[in-house]
Amino acid sequence: MNHNLLNERDLDFLLYEFLDTESLLERPRYREHSREIFNATLDTAHTVANRYFANHNARGDANEPKFEGECVHLIPETKEAWNAFSEAGFLAAHYDFDEGGMQLPEVVLRASMAYFSAANIATTGYPFLSLGAANLIHSFADEQQKNRFLTPMQEGRFAGTMALTEPGQGSALADIKTTAKLSEDGTYRIFGQKMFISGGDQSITENIIHMVLAKIEGAPAGSKGISLFICPKFNVNEDGSLGERNDVVLAGLLHKMGYRNTTSTVLNFGEREGAVGYLVGEPHMGLRYMFQMMNEARIGVGLGASALAYQGFNCSLKYARDRPQGRLPSNKKPESKQVSIIQHADVRRMLLAQKAYAEGGIAMCLYASSLFEDTKTADSRKVREESSLLLDLLTPIVKSWPSKYGLAANELAIQILGGSGYIREYPVEQYYRDNRLNPIHEGTEAIHALDILGRKVSMKGGLAFRLFNQTVDRTLAEAEGYKVCKDFATALRQSIDILNDVTQALSSKVAQDPDTALANATVYLDLFGRVFAAWIWLKQAISAENSLKSECISSDDQNFYLGKLQVSRYYFQWELPKIYQQSELLKSFDSAPLEMRNEWF
Repeated sequence: MNHNLLNERDLDFLLYEFLDTESLLERPRYREHSREIFNATLDTAHTVANRYFANHNARGDANEPKFEGECVHLIPETKEAWNAFSEAGFLAAHYDFDEGGMQLPEVVLRASMAYFSAANIATTGYPFLSLGAANLIHSFADEQQKNRFLTPMQEGRFAGTMALTEPGQGSALADIKTTAKLSEDGTYRIFGQKMFISGGDQSITENIIHMVLAKIEGAPAGSKGISLFICPKFNVNEDGSLGERNDVVLAGLLHKMGYRNTTSTVLNFGEREGAVGYLVGEPHMGLRYMFQMMNEARIGVGLGASALAYQGFNCSLKYARDRPQGRLPSNKKPESKQVSIIQHADVRRMLLAQKAYAEGGIAMCLYASSLFEDTKTADSRKVREESSLLLDLLTPIVKSWPSKYGLAANELAIQILGGSGYIREYPVEQYYRDNRLNPIHEGTEAIHALDILGRKVSMKGGLAFRLFNQTVDRTLAEAEGYKVCKDFATALRQSIDILNDVTQALSSKVAQDPDTALANATVYLDLFGRVFAAWIWLKQAISAENSLKSECISSDDQNFYLGKLQVSRYYFQWELPKIYQQSELLKSFDSAPLEMRNEWF
C-alpha cells in the first residue's frame, strides 16, 4: 500500500531553495557526492518508510509491547522495519567512507529521518535513539570501546538508549542517585534505577547499549560529579561475541498514551553485584558529553513533531476536499448541491494554520540541522564557531516550538474531520496522541524556557543573541528587493525590535531578581519562537517569490509557490501579532503565578 508521507515537493524546496544544500558539494567531505545521490537517499528513505514502517503504524499502536517475565514481545513488523532501516545503511550513513558510512550530510540524513517519523514515529524511536547513542560513542569513547560497541551498532546488531531519568528526578539531573563503583579490572559497577527509558528493552536486536549517567563514589556534588558509562544489556567479550547477561534488569514496561510501539521502561542496574559499566572519556564530564545526544535528540523530537503535524495536515486536507457538507452562507437554496468542506472559510483557516505549523516546523528543524553541519564542515573556523553558538541558542526553540504547535496542528486535524476525527478508523487521533508526548520528550517547555532566558541569550556576553539578530538583518535586507516579502519584512523588523526590548528588560532583571524574571519564562520562549518562525517563513516567502519570476514555471509549481506566500501572509497576520500582548505581559513582570500560594489552590 502506498502511504501519503509528507510532501516530496516541499522537502525538495526546503533542501535546495530555502536551504542551499547543493552548495555542500563544494566542501571536501562531499565532493564525491551529487544532488542526485542526495535525492536517491531521500527516495530510499521514502520507500523503506512506506513499505516497512507505515505498514504497521496502527497495528503497533493497538498491540503495544508486552513483558512476560523473560523477554519483551513486539509485533514482528518492528524487527522487519529495523532490519530494513539497517540494511539500507541509515545507521551508519553519516560516518566517513573509511568508517563504513556514506559521508551523508547531517541535513540530508535528518530529512530522510522525517520520512520514517511520518510513517511510524514509535518504531522510528529505536533507530533514532541508536543513532544518538552511537554518535556519543563515536565522539567520546576510546578506540577499544568503539571496536567493541560502535561497530555492531552501525551494523544494526546492537541498539542504543540514553539512560538519564530516575524515578525521583526528571530533568534535575544534578540530583541523580545512580552510583558507579570502580572495579579491580578497571570497569565500574553501576547501581541505581532509571525510568522512562525509551527502547530500554526489546527483542529486535542482539544487544542494547545503554548510555548511563551515574556518579562515581566520592564525586563532587551536583552536575559536576556526573560521569557517562557504556552499560550493555549483555556483556561483550573482547572478540566481539556476546557474554553473560549484565546486571541490568527490566523492572517493568510503562504504558503511554502515544508512541506505544516504543517500549518505555523502568530499568534496575545492580540488583546483584552491580552492572558492568565502561567509563566514557574523563570522570565527571558525563553531562557535558551527554548534551551532544540530548541536543541531537531535541532537534529530532522537533522534527518528529513536525512530521506528525504534516501527516495530520495531509489527512485533513484530503478529507476536507472529499467531504461534502453544507453550503456557503450566501447560498440560501436548500435544494442546491452541498459543497466540500474545504469551501468553508473556517476550514481553510484551520488548514492554513496546520500548514504554517507543519511546514514551518520542518523548515526550522532542517535549518538547525544545517547549522550542525556547518559546525563540522564549514570552510572557516569563524563560521563553525558562530554556527555552534547560534545552534546552542536556538535549540530550545527548535525542540519546543514544533512540539507545541505540531500538537496544535493535530488538534485542528481532528476538528476538521469532526466526529470522524476522534475514532480509530482515521489516523488523526493517533497522530495527536503520539504528538502529545513531544512537548515532554527531551525536556518540558518550562525547562527549555529557563535555559534560553536564564542562560542562552546572555552567554558569551550575548554574542549568540547578536548573531541571531545579524542573521535576521541579512534576510530583512534581502526582502527589500521583493514586492510581497517587503511587507512581511516590515512586520518582522518590528517584531525583532520587540524581542530585543523584552530580552534586554528580562536579562537585566535576571541578575537582580531571577525568581521574578524567570517566573514567566515560558511566555518568553513562545515569543522568541514566534519571531524565529516568522523569520523561517520570510525566508521561504523570499524563495517562493523569487521562483515565481521564472517565465517557464509550471502550473503545479506556481500553485506551490503561491501557497507558500499565502501561508506566510497568514502567519504574519494571525500568528506573529500575538507577541504584542506577550511582550507587555513580560515587561510588566507580572507576578500572579509567582505570588500564588500553595494553600490558595
